[in-house]
Amino acid sequence: MGEGRALLRRIRVWLGVFVVCLVLSGLTAFPLVTEVRLLHEALTSWAAPVADAFPGLLEWMERVREGLETADGSHPFLLYGTDWLAFAHLVIAVAFYGPYRDPVRNIWVVEFGVIACAGIIPLALICGPIRGIPFGWTLIDMSFGVFGVIPLLVVRRMIKRLEALTEGAPAARAVEPVAG
Repeated sequence: MGEGRALLRRIRVWLGVFVVCLVLSGLTAFPLVTEVRLLHEALTSWAAPVADAFPGLLEWMERVREGLETADGSHPFLLYGTDWLAFAHLVIAVAFYGPYRDPVRNIWVVEFGVIACAGIIPLALICGPIRGIPFGWTLIDMSFGVFGVIPLLVVRRMIKRLEALTEGAPAARAVEPVAG
């Protein structure tokens, strides 16, 4: 069952990378005001060539910074929504422990992730214009779904291969899940 163990190891590596990226993207939603302030400062100093290369970027970042600072100063409860966004990323990341532990039995979590990545596209295309988000930023938002689905599709394909390898094998000889 050496091939099965190697496949399981690759599945776990891909899932680990996906979960780390999901956690990091979630954690960045907590200090949003500070992050946008730092990004704006960078675009007006050492990263000014980037702002020059992308007309409208600095103006958009100024608008976002001003909006976040105003909300934070006058209505900080509005930013509670981004705290929930961060929390959702962390909770979804925890769900991927299931396929890490037993990929074949928990393939549905990976398929759920694929559906969620696909859902990013219509959400961004519908809500972006409603909220006045520039189309370029909408493309960046959609890229999370596009780049997120790649490792999930790779993992799903590997899980199907693992399932085919272990099908019909006695449970004791099948690839063992993580103890827990």
